[in-house]
Amino acid sequence: MPGREDMPSTLRRSPEKAQRTWEKTHDSAVQTYGEGERSHRTAFAAVKHQFEKVGDHWEPKGRKGPSDRQAAGGGPQRRTPTAGGVDANAPKEHLMEVARKLDVRGRSSMTKPELVKAIQKANTRKTTETREKAKARSR
Repeated sequence: MPGREDMPSTLRRSPEKAQRTWEKTHDSAVQTYGEGERSHRTAFAAVKHQFEKVGDHWEPKGRKGPSDRQAAGGGPQRRTPTAGGVDANAPKEHLMEVARKLDVRGRSSMTKPELVKAIQKANTRKTTETREKAKARSR
């Protein structure tokens, strides 16, 4: 099935459980919806239920459940922006810990929504850096 080949690099650098979750959900979604964006969104939704993005990979969350308003709201008619893998429903203390791991500047004076955005930005930056290093090594 296509799940292993289509797996994003951030998941390839993540725990085996996250990879299995992506692969099984993606392959099941492909059988239901066909290959494409909807299958990927479905697989990411399953991953985000148990994992959160930290830098260039996914780590287990302290609890299972929706990671943001979009995940909690369900259905395309209620679509809101996602938190890009950040567990926006986590307590502020947890977000502060993640921000510390990612060396987010100014985190101590940020509100919870500001922390979520700063972590998203740091995750994107770290993922981009990792992908660029991998490209340079493969040349």
